[in-house]
Amino acid sequence: MAERFDTLAADIRVCRVCQPHLAHPCRPVLQGSSAARIRIIGQAPGTRVQASGRPFTDPSGDRLRDWMGVSEAEFYDPHLFAITPMGFCFPGLDAKGGDLPPRRECAPLWQDRLTQSLESVELTLLVGAHAQRHYLDLDRRETLTATVLRWRDFLPGFVALPHPSWRNTAWLRRNPRFEKEVLPFLRSRIREILTSAL
Repeated sequence: MAERFDTLAADIRVCRVCQPHLAHPCRPVLQGSSAARIRIIGQAPGTRVQASGRPFTDPSGDRLRDWMGVSEAEFYDPHLFAITPMGFCFPGLDAKGGDLPPRRECAPLWQDRLTQSLESVELTLLVGAHAQRHYLDLDRRETLTATVLRWRDFLPGFVALPHPSWRNTAWLRRNPRFEKEVLPFLRSRIREILTSAL
């Protein structure tokens, strides 16, 4: 029998497994409910999310909401959207000031259990290569670009997206098919799901 999402989320919020490896306090961040219809699986919280305790409270979140065609109120409604990143705590910064990848301890502990607890989810957005490698049957050599541009192969359950970081603006320019093909479908499908949820 699947665990209840609210019980599982409470356990995740008090998890401290990664604390010995972090220079800052663990602050697991997630959102959702058992009624959520759309799931977003990103990488891990950044510095702003570490400070706010709320997912995607940064320019990446603004861009992601624009891609999805949803309002901030819709996005932060846990009965509509579950946000369950591959790593729930901010992993720290690398030498160049970029975010480190999600801690490896997190996904094996929580991802499968979350999937089972989110029984109402109709669509899962895999934001970035970490989520795509975990959830899709990919050759490890396959690039994020190849995965995103094969987006139809993963329907109806998944849509693969690049990370909405402003660092990926050049990627968006090089890959206009994403905005021409993927985003119109994504917005239409999300609106269809949200309308049926009301």
